This record gives sequence, structure tokens and C-alpha cells, in this order.
Amino acid sequence: IDDAEGKVLYVWFDAPIGYISSTKQWALEHGKDWEPYWKDPGTKLVHFIGKDNIVFHCIVFPAMLKAEGSFILPDNVPSNEFLNLEGDKLSTSRNHAVWLDEYMTDFPGKQDVLRYVLCANMPENKDNDFTWKDFQARNNNELVATFGNFVNRVLTLFQKYYDGLYPLDTLAVDPELNVEEHIRKFGSFLEQYQFRFALAEVMNIARKGNEYLASKEPWKLIKSDPEAVQQILCRCLELVYILGVTSKPFLPATANKIASLLGLDPAELKFDLDVKRGAEKIITIHHHFPKGHRLQKPSLLFEKIEDDPIQAQIDKLRNKAEPAGDPIKPTINFEDFVKMDIRTGTILTASKVEKADKLLQFTVDIGTEKRTILSGIAEYFKPEELIGKQVSVLANLAPRKIRGIESQGMILLAEDAGGKLVFAVPEEKVNNGAMIS
Repeated sequence: IDDAEGKVLYVWFDAPIGYISSTKQWALEHGKDWEPYWKDPGTKLVHFIGKDNIVFHCIVFPAMLKAEGSFILPDNVPSNEFLNLEGDKLSTSRNHAVWLDEYMTDFPGKQDVLRYVLCANMPENKDNDFTWKDFQARNNNELVATFGNFVNRVLTLFQKYYDGLYPLDTLAVDPELNVEEHIRKFGSFLEQYQFRFALAEVMNIARKGNEYLASKEPWKLIKSDPEAVQQILCRCLELVYILGVTSKPFLPATANKIASLLGLDPAELKFDLDVKRGAEKIITIHHHFPKGHRLQKPSLLFEKIEDDPIQAQIDKLRNKAEPAGDPIKPTINFEDFVKMDIRTGTILTASKVEKADKLLQFTVDIGTEKRTILSGIAEYFKPEELIGKQVSVLANLAPRKIRGIESQGMILLAEDAGGKLVFAVPEEKVNNGAMIS
């Protein structure tokens, strides 16, 4: 910009514009008007962020919107803490991460398992840790043994006793299977953006269903009181429907499968909102199957994950985070090693080589003389930062012309686990020209 030399635009003044422009692009591609999403007073704007962005989304961005005048402000800014991975910070540069494409290859069809574990362990009010052992335990103990087990038992009994047909005209209420409080809490937590607690209520409903089946034991009653069994199992089927509705925001693929097993269209899995108790919105779920409605044959929603694939993920993560490095070069004799003259030196001058993006030119004092040395490290260091730095120099390397400049040695560096270059230097400062052996 003219007359703005030396000025910079703070990224958090520029970045929020991207939220608006991406909405514009989406609206353009889908034939919609973008303005109601950002300007209509009736629109509820919510920012979901991490805790390190609180200042920007609660002060900087709203101040910009308010100053402009025509934009609405965020209604709420739910902020999560940090999620670690196996006791360490997530790091894409160190490859200490779980990559979605790799996950879907290693665990095909288990996208909802990852969704469930991430949400059940969401760091809503404190930092949390994702571990593969916890992933396995939650899948096996909660999704398989609790949620999936209940759905499968109910549908299996329907096939066994009624050939998959709903047998009743009228369903009586049983206070022992009252899950209204769990549904109320589920809705309340959703309204407060406390998704981890909302998901916990879904699992509580599944536990309630398992407890009810275990206490009623319809497989024992079927001969002595078949009408009671009809009521028990039809109540449980309604509970399966409720699980489909409440799991839908978190486990969409599972909810669709439940709808299919129930002989329903996924769009039929829905709840109603009743405004009660002041401004509180109460979720209610109503569904009764007509007599003769056909259910599909049961199939498992989830499957147990064994130890081997979990250990493979742990090993893969460890291997990624701790790269083996370059292979050892062919063995040399001691006589070959002593031929190398490695000395300490101090960088006196440093500058970029013209028309060479990667090259830096140094003048290095190696005690007996001053050498010109070129090194391809310009993308890692600024020249002015290196002046006065002590380095290790391979002093008897044959000179080599690079870009018309004779380089008289080599500065030694190493690469850390994150790909960062570090200078190989003695622990304590020594005189220039000191030999390293």
C-alpha cells in the first residue's frame, strides 16, 4: 500500500473477514442470500472456538462488527480447552496426530466411533487426553456392550416372537421406564452447548433400557404372560427410537442405521421443542408405531475392537513421533575419521547470496584464519541472528565454487525431531580453532 512501508496488518484484524467471505462464496454456489446469516437480527450467531482464541472472538471480531454497524454480534462463544494425544500436545509438524484419512483406512465404517470418543472426551471445561486404550474401552464397553447391545436385543426379540411385526394397537406407559428426565437434560445441555454431557444422557437412556430388560426378563414371561411381553418389548422399541433421535446430532451414521432397522426414513427421527418454564426449551419425543409395522432384521450397530489394531495405532504414533532418522552410512576406518579436521569458529559476518533463496554467505574466524563459507540454510535462519554465533566447521573440506563464490569449508548442523536445524557446537564456548575429536 502506498505510504505504508514498514506497516503490517495484524492477522486477527484480517482473518475474521474470511468467515464472512466464505459465507458469501457458499451462498453464491448454492443460490442463497448470504446477508441474513450475518445481518438479520433474528439470526443466532454462535462461534465455536478453542480457548486460545477467546480474546479475538470475544473482543476483536465483535468490535469490528459493531463498528461497521450492519452486522449482528455473536449470541454465544462456546470455548473448549485443549485436547492432548497420548499425554502430549497434538503437533502436525512432529506428526503427533491422528489423521482422518489414515483412521478411515485402518477403521473402515467406524467414523461414528471416533465421533463418539471425541465428543465423550471433549475438553469443555478442562484439558483432556485422547488415548487409543480409552478409544478401545469406550467402543467396547459403551457403544458395543451398552448402546448396541440394547438395540440388538430388542430387535432380535421382535424377530423371534413377532416375526418383526409391531403387535400392539395401544401402548401403556410404565413408570419404571421413564426417561423424560434424561431427555430434558439432553435438551438443556444442547442449549448450553455442553455436548459431552448431552451425549452422556444418550448413554444413560441406553443403560436404562438394558436395566429394564434385565429386570423384566421377557424371555421368561413369554409363555406365562405374552401380553405383558408385548408391552415390555414395545416400550423398549420406543426407547430404541428415542436413542436414534438423541444420537443423531453425534452419531449420524448410527442414527441412520437405527432408522433403517426400525423401517423408518431417517427424517422421521426427530424431536419437538416445547417452550416451558420461562424461556427454557423442553425437548419431547413422540412416536408410536402402528400395528403391523415391519421392522428389519437386526444387525450389529458396533463391533468389538481387539487389542492388536489398537497396539498398531500406538506403535504407529510412537514411530511417527520418534522418527528413526537417516540410515547409518557405510562403515569407515579410524584412519578415515582422523583425516577430518573439525574446528570451532565464530561467525563474523552473514548475508544472503543474491538470487539464491537458500544460500547464506558467512565469514567465519577459525582461529588461524578467516574463511568464506556458504550454507543452504537461509530458509531456517535470519543472517543478522547468526553473527557472533560459535559453530563447528569441517575445515579441510576441498573448496567448492557455488554461484561464483568459493566456499572454504562446511558448517555442521543437525536436524531435530520436528525438522528444525540446530548448530552442532560444544557445550561450553572454546577458543576459535579448537579441534573437535
